[in-house]
Amino acid sequence: MINRLIASTLPLLPERLVWLFSRSYIAGETLDDAMHACRVLNADGIKTTIDILGEFIQSLHEAKKNRDEYLNLIDVAQRTGIDGNYSVKPTMFGLLIDAEACYGHIRDIVAKAAGYDNFIRIDMEDSACVDPEIRLFRRLKAEFPQRVGLVVQAYLRRTLDDLKALMDLHTPAVPMNFRLCKGIYAEPRRIAFQHHDEINAHFLEDLDFMFRNGVYPGIATHDRALVDGALSLIDRYDLPRDRYEFQMLYGVAPELRRALIDAGHTMRVYVPYGRHWFGYSTRRLKENPKIVNSILKSLLLKR
Repeated sequence: MINRLIASTLPLLPERLVWLFSRSYIAGETLDDAMHACRVLNADGIKTTIDILGEFIQSLHEAKKNRDEYLNLIDVAQRTGIDGNYSVKPTMFGLLIDAEACYGHIRDIVAKAAGYDNFIRIDMEDSACVDPEIRLFRRLKAEFPQRVGLVVQAYLRRTLDDLKALMDLHTPAVPMNFRLCKGIYAEPRRIAFQHHDEINAHFLEDLDFMFRNGVYPGIATHDRALVDGALSLIDRYDLPRDRYEFQMLYGVAPELRRALIDAGHTMRVYVPYGRHWFGYSTRRLKENPKIVNSILKSLLLKR
């Protein structure tokens, strides 16, 4: 209850105060900040996926500006030698305003990454976006089969059926590449599982499906129970280390992250940056008030 109260009041507080809750989980406001964070992570043997903050825009003018910012990001990151790829949120490019314009902008970004032999991850947003984002992914996958992947959310009741339906795009030579996460958007019970244990059970069910069908998963979790469950499945199927990777958010669960790296597993960290950190931070805290505990602990430890 206290966590929820704190999270709900954050949007009313001055940005400088909210930054105290956010600074450990966002690389910064500028591209230089992101490049610095990525270099530090790479030096520690960690791959990255870079994300410019911003979603649910109001105009196609914003969509074009966001596209251009991503094209510049990719050029700079590749020149810098960053070991990482890129993540995009379709609503940042006008998905809910003009789906065709959104497709054109993201296609430009995928083409730019493909020119560098790199990869773009299509993020999954709230439930209203799932079908149009899957359609977007299908179009891009047809043209760039090795250069685009998708996020799926275990808490959505539809996810396993979506995975099965998407297997028509899968081949052994070019396996599907999914980031599997729990899901963070607030959804009603009829759309999403609500309880921790229930969500975890479906996360592992989805992961088991991926392993059995030769999909390459990004196992995106900070939950030790899910990490242990994933490691058990990896052992059960005797999977080589190049058939999966673990993924975590910037600044979260560094000890668990280190343990997985030391055990020889591939680790990728999601590195968000940009001017729109305030909306991102307050939205994420409202959607998942439990994060408040870890942030408060982090702040206390730094003092």
